[in-house]
Amino acid sequence: MTGRVTPESIATSRERIETSIDKPSVARIYDYLLGGSHNYAVDRDFAERQLEVWPGIRAAMQANRRFLGRATRYAVESGIRQFVDIGSGLPSDGQVHEVAEEVLPDVTKVVYVDNEPIAHAHAQILLGEHADPDRHFALDADLLDYRKLWRQVSAIDGIDAEQPICLLVVALLHFIPDDKGPHEALAHLRDQLAPGSMLVISHGADVTDEAVAEVVRNYNARSTSTVLRTPEQITEFFGDFELADPGLTWVPRWRPDERETFAGPPAESVYLGGVARKSG
Repeated sequence: MTGRVTPESIATSRERIETSIDKPSVARIYDYLLGGSHNYAVDRDFAERQLEVWPGIRAAMQANRRFLGRATRYAVESGIRQFVDIGSGLPSDGQVHEVAEEVLPDVTKVVYVDNEPIAHAHAQILLGEHADPDRHFALDADLLDYRKLWRQVSAIDGIDAEQPICLLVVALLHFIPDDKGPHEALAHLRDQLAPGSMLVISHGADVTDEAVAEVVRNYNARSTSTVLRTPEQITEFFGDFELADPGLTWVPRWRPDERETFAGPPAESVYLGGVARKSG
């Protein structure tokens, strides 16, 4: 079945992970900066150089991760029972299914989508070892091949595309320039979602900070294309979905948990985030 984790898929995933690595990966850099272990020397070296340029990068990524958790909890508490996490990256604490299980055990269903081979391989292994194969799935798919992606999601036995889904596109869109078609991809996926569905987005903001600008240049040169956008440009990705309070804002400000802290002004997180709902 599409997306189901099996012993065969786990074995294949382990073989992929053993392949040689010669270029830093966005997913593995993120994993390293979050304190994960699914990364390689090339990723750690790149990340450490960025920390020298912009010491706040780790705190920013941690703030973004906490936003993912709060948005997931909000969606579950709002009645959502199905989640599709596009660009889910590598496994680390606070995965969507872990947060959802804390709020409502043994009910929610989560599909992890990533087109980075190592990220997908690790997701297969994580789910095989720690998740429920009847409710948690992993797809090797690309946001920009959005029609195929949605066909794959809809084909999963256990996912009902006619019912509300929370679509998460967290810390992904700033790696997709406009000429690659991210707006068309999001418009198509919004159209497929049933009324009552939610869309969660976080995105690097176009801030006037030379350290951040240098890190962006380094990503462009060594890892992947990176484009920061203005709040107005990021809001366009939500289409006509209605943003929940407090709207699009710095991620530390989005429905903050009093147990979580962010040292410094919220704008230093660089990430803007929001959650919106489809009416009807």
